[in-house]
Amino acid sequence: YVLRLFKVLHRTRQDVFKDDIRALTAARQRINEEFRKSKCETSVEKINEMIKFGSEVEAILRQNVIQAVHVDDSKIRLRPRQGLLLDNVPYCDNPRKKG
Repeated sequence: YVLRLFKVLHRTRQDVFKDDIRALTAARQRINEEFRKSKCETSVEKINEMIKFGSEVEAILRQNVIQAVHVDDSKIRLRPRQGLLLDNVPYCDNPRKKG
């Protein structure tokens, strides 16, 4: 489970911070640092807690982080990933009747 989480975090990092060398590097260093700090952990309970925490971090990155690029001094362009885009449902003043 630990190696799988390590790989998933790195894949998510590459997807979330695509084309942002500084963010990619910082995220890679942080992931590697956190796993290196815990490599000698032997407590199954503690390892399971860390796996759960790492999985939650991966989900937050994948589901909530949107890249933004400065276009000029007053404009920022958002670069949402395909998985973050939702179907646009038009607003309707009249509620639907349940049938």
